[in-house]
Amino acid sequence: MASDPRSLVPGRLRLLALTVPLALLAACGKGADGGGFHGMPPAAVTVEAVAARDVAVEREYVGQTAGSREVEIRARVNGIVERRLYEEGSVVRAGQPLFRLDSATYAAAVAQAEAAVATAEANLKFAEREAARMKPLLEAKAVSQKEWDTAASALDIARAQVKQAGAQLNAARVDLGYTDIRAPISGVVGRALKVEGALANAAGDSLLATLAQTDPLHVHFSIAESERSATQAEIAAGTLRLPKTGYVVKLRSSDGQPLKPAGRLDFTDYRADAQTGAYAARALVPNAEGLLTPGQFVRVVLTGATRPGAIAVPQRAVLDGPMGKYVYVAGKDKDGKPVAEQRPVVPGEWVTLPGKDANGWIIRSGLKAGDPLIIDGMARIFAPGQPIQPMTAEEAAKAAATQGGPGALPKPGEGKPADGKPAEAKK
Repeated sequence: MASDPRSLVPGRLRLLALTVPLALLAACGKGADGGGFHGMPPAAVTVEAVAARDVAVEREYVGQTAGSREVEIRARVNGIVERRLYEEGSVVRAGQPLFRLDSATYAAAVAQAEAAVATAEANLKFAEREAARMKPLLEAKAVSQKEWDTAASALDIARAQVKQAGAQLNAARVDLGYTDIRAPISGVVGRALKVEGALANAAGDSLLATLAQTDPLHVHFSIAESERSATQAEIAAGTLRLPKTGYVVKLRSSDGQPLKPAGRLDFTDYRADAQTGAYAARALVPNAEGLLTPGQFVRVVLTGATRPGAIAVPQRAVLDGPMGKYVYVAGKDKDGKPVAEQRPVVPGEWVTLPGKDANGWIIRSGLKAGDPLIIDGMARIFAPGQPIQPMTAEEAAKAAATQGGPGALPKPGEGKPADGKPAEAKK
């Protein structure tokens, strides 16, 4: 079935709409010598020489806070909770009583054990007197050896009974002491899980509360296996240098705001997690002011590592193209005039640069020290090979001030290019 000729009209119009501007642009760009950019004013750009420098590297991870020591407050003996002795959620000191169990039964057991000790000690004294009387009689052969052995054995048994009764008394006193449940460490104690009148069963349901030491605080996070391997390879290659005194850990809130406490990395696991393949790591952070609480999600920033002799450029100088990342550098055409030269690059991580260009990007390949990098004015470059008017940052700022504010395009021939040669005027 033949297509309706009218259905081709919109497509032809679109093709015409694209072709006409391109033809006009080509016609405007062509001059007497047929050059593609002849007649166009050079694009005013800011050029900065690429420099190799030691760049501080930061690594960021998602972490979660936890008490540096977290314990469960449990009953060691059975009993009815008689009283809670702390304010829920408050800070307690080590040894402070938290709960009190009904102690009447255990106090009675102590009294009974004390009576048993007294009885054993009385029996011991009797046995000692009997042995003292029997000894001279044995020497005088007034009693038989068997009678002496019986008296000596009774003395030994009495001594053992005193020790046994004393041990039972100590055990009873320990159980009585366990009716006062005390904080094993200083920290913040949570809500009470049992109230007055509830049964605390030492053999089963004995958990009364939880206690966490929040100063210092632990921050747990994970390092991916691929990142760990890459870091080890970079250290071996000399492209990454770790801090001699260990990483300094800075924290940010979940929305990126910096948090005051700063600590150090105090643990990395020697093996990867079997499920995630990541390595567990932990930071120790002081928290005297209580700004952080256990269970809080934070961003963990490891600082202190450096990349020696790295090539780092402002982030805005790196552009995206169909083939990947690229930058513009100031080159020369066949006549020695400055033109924009496109250079593909392989970027690394983002870094912080000194000065007002704080946001930087490490370039792993594609640039070398001394290359004249275009850091401003890339929007005026339409294609590689376009004539440019390179200037230093100071010259660009001065030209912007005299030509009507930031971003103003200096007239051809005004100002000096970055190489110090006067810019050529439009012919």
